[in-house]
Amino acid sequence: MNWLTKAKEFLREVKAEWNKVSFPSRQEVVGTTVVVMVASFIMALYLAAADILILRIYEFVIRIFG
Repeated sequence: MNWLTKAKEFLREVKAEWNKVSFPSRQEVVGTTVVVMVASFIMALYLAAADILILRIYEFVIRIFG
């Protein structure tokens, strides 16, 4: 097989796979985007609270032993 035959075969396989792809509807994209944004916001709040808690514990330990 020369490179031209391989390239044609590759493009045929790409087209066959492309026809199998299913794209989400606009409603599905909006829905999953909202879920990701809400989850990210909740995670940010959790990490902020954990950061503040760790900082307070660190300050307490420094005050006691420092």
